[in-house]
Amino acid sequence: MRVLALIAARGGSKRVPRKNVRMLGGHPLIVWSIRTGLASAGVSAVLVSTDDTEIARVSEAAGALVPWLRPAELATDTASSLDVCLHALDWYEQHHASVDGVLLLQPTSPFRRQSTVERGLQLFAHKGRPVVGVSPARSHPMWCFRIEQGTLVPFVPGGGLHLRSQELPPAYVVNGAFYLISPRELRSERSFFAPDMAPLVIDDEIESLDIDTPWDWQLAELALARHSAEQD
Repeated sequence: MRVLALIAARGGSKRVPRKNVRMLGGHPLIVWSIRTGLASAGVSAVLVSTDDTEIARVSEAAGALVPWLRPAELATDTASSLDVCLHALDWYEQHHASVDGVLLLQPTSPFRRQSTVERGLQLFAHKGRPVVGVSPARSHPMWCFRIEQGTLVPFVPGGGLHLRSQELPPAYVVNGAFYLISPRELRSERSFFAPDMAPLVIDDEIESLDIDTPWDWQLAELALARHSAEQD
């Protein structure tokens, strides 16, 4: 099985400026995902699609394939990640070889483990359908509310705080760490999500951390500091 790992990384991140090349634990953020992808059995190549020369330089130095800077129409705030991925996939299959799967590794999930990636690849090979990384929901939907005319109403019919935790069915959220789909289905569905997608459950909160805000970055640094202290 041949799988192409794609990392889409724009240079214009706003909430955490220059986050893709910002140092985290001694490495630029994007390098964490590149190294995990390259080390994972079943991944044929890691291709980085970027509009930024510094990101391209850092990515190439880490071993990723960076054949070009993104075309101008794919480097805007309104450009969709789907179009970015399809552009990279089309190029790779035209210039290298066809692939069985397209693996999207968002650079904002630096702590995903190689073993998790390989577990997702095996699930994809076994199930033959899209695989998406999920984690247990921190706030269960049956304990969530909406406000109607100044009154709290359970968001899910039948929900509410009268329910005990042991009465709640497991609930999961997409964590952003892993998306894997066949090229055929990606092109036909025009999405990494499909009705028949299989869950890759990631229980560890640190592994499923998605760095989107300055607070998320602080959590990542705290996790690294704690890990380093435990190793000493």
